[in-house]
Amino acid sequence: MPTRNRSTVLSRIRLLTPVWLLALAAPMLVWAADAGLSPEEQRIVAWIDAHADEAVEHLARVVDINSGTLNLEGVRAVHDAIAPAFSEIGFDVRWEALPPEMNRAGHFHAERRGSRGQSVLLIGHLDTVFEPEHPFRRFTRDGDTAHGPGAVDMKGGNTAILYALRALASVGALEDVTVTVVMTGDEERPGKPLATTRASLIEAAQRSDVALGFESSVRDGDQHYAVVARRSASTWRLDIEGAQGHSSRVFSEEYGSGAIFEAARILDAFHEELRGEPYLTFNAGVILGGTDVAFDGATSKGTAYGKDNVIPQSAVVTGGIRTLTEEQLTRTRERMRAIVAASHPQTRAAISFTEGYPPMPPTDGNLALLDRLNEVNRALGVPEMAAFDPGRRGAADISFAAPHVGAALAGLGAFGSGAHSPNEEVELDLLPLVTKRTALLVYRLTR
Repeated sequence: MPTRNRSTVLSRIRLLTPVWLLALAAPMLVWAADAGLSPEEQRIVAWIDAHADEAVEHLARVVDINSGTLNLEGVRAVHDAIAPAFSEIGFDVRWEALPPEMNRAGHFHAERRGSRGQSVLLIGHLDTVFEPEHPFRRFTRDGDTAHGPGAVDMKGGNTAILYALRALASVGALEDVTVTVVMTGDEERPGKPLATTRASLIEAAQRSDVALGFESSVRDGDQHYAVVARRSASTWRLDIEGAQGHSSRVFSEEYGSGAIFEAARILDAFHEELRGEPYLTFNAGVILGGTDVAFDGATSKGTAYGKDNVIPQSAVVTGGIRTLTEEQLTRTRERMRAIVAASHPQTRAAISFTEGYPPMPPTDGNLALLDRLNEVNRALGVPEMAAFDPGRRGAADISFAAPHVGAALAGLGAFGSGAHSPNEEVELDLLPLVTKRTALLVYRLTR
């Protein structure tokens, strides 16, 4: 992306107007290798090509290890499978166990410290959405495509990290550089509180200049994308009380409208007054109402009892909210509180918010880092990558790191489709390209 355009694009993003997508999501030009590859970079690329089959074999082994988030032994087993390979190339490897009461396994950490170039943080996760009882269990290959639980989300990205670093080590390019790898064990179902489960990731980011996230890559035909911004993901809950009485007295001064009508008023006001702002979405996921309501927030399950001839006295609604910036999140929460406060007669409502994944807003640093990545793409002789629409990506662990580094990019992992489903697949023929991009970007950042 030309420098003269970047400030304009960024200002548009900050204003939360969708115009920036026209510039960033448009197909980029295909460049010939501009400066080409240095002799050392050529050796890095050659090593990756020579070990492409080995990388697939590694991916198959780790995919065949069930690591559903709540399979604590399985998550640890993935760590045990990859730790020796990182140790062999000079990384200090440690396992960070989480407190037993969290019912989460822990996190993988690997680090090399040096004084050369920028310090780089590489982020992955060990767990998948498929617990041991799920029938989708094995890695299977069909030509250049493979299926398996976590194949693209995100054991393919983890494989790219490992083999990129091994390629760098093969030419001595890891000497005197600082590279940190953090792979969380609970990305798919994070343990709570997040302040505890993501503390070590944040600490690693505070020691780093650049953060790179290896959730799956995105492409549209030959156009590849990188993620310069991601939205937040947090939750809200409405608790509503009304005056119980005979339904013949509903809407009276004495009994008012009841809890369910009050819930409907609030949700309709959210819908009419808040929707439509770029990159703001909010969803009502569960609603219960009646004379008696019981809701378990931990399992998102509940029961409700009521009668047609009784004004309901209780209602509970839970939902999610996503924003591009903290300012947008704060402002939206204030507007939601104001709507909730304007109660129908004889009703009382309260809204509470639970912290979740923070936003990763677009920054000059992120866009400049995309420029650096596109220098790598041109040197490899492949198309430049465009910035992906943040409204089309979910939250990810890199959002915890992004506020603490000078620049961050995500969506750099393996290509594939069907994540979180039995149709999950990874494009094996593109895995070497992903690995080369990773290796050369880290190489150039750490010179």
